[in-house]
Amino acid sequence: MLKLNYTEGGLYMERVMTSPELAIAQRVVLAMRLEQSLQVEPGHASLLLPADVPALEQLELSLRQECRGRVNVIPVDDEFVEVSLSGSWIAESKEAHEGMFLTVLSDSLSETLRERVELLLYKLWQMSEAHISSLA
Repeated sequence: MLKLNYTEGGLYMERVMTSPELAIAQRVVLAMRLEQSLQVEPGHASLLLPADVPALEQLELSLRQECRGRVNVIPVDDEFVEVSLSGSWIAESKEAHEGMFLTVLSDSLSETLRERVELLLYKLWQMSEAHISSLA
């Protein structure tokens, strides 16, 4: 599973080896113990990758073959593509700009294939972060 944390400081992605249901349940319990409100709903998240990042074509091919409908890669301009993901949004309110997004790329894939595609997307995100940092 991929976990995207949207914070004031930006986006941070990590791979998590638990199920979305367990991660959501743990977050609900934490919110209850802290007496915080919590909104959990199906949704979409996106991240930008440089269009020239290595292995982008490999990702697009893997997604077309293995993750139809859950993940889309859409050109933004000559420099960037947007990766759009379906999953669950967890935040203090519907209007919150900070929160956690959980996604499993495809339930129909074998665990090995799903982990391979998730790892590839995660590595591309890491490379894009390094690429963007070097431009700043």
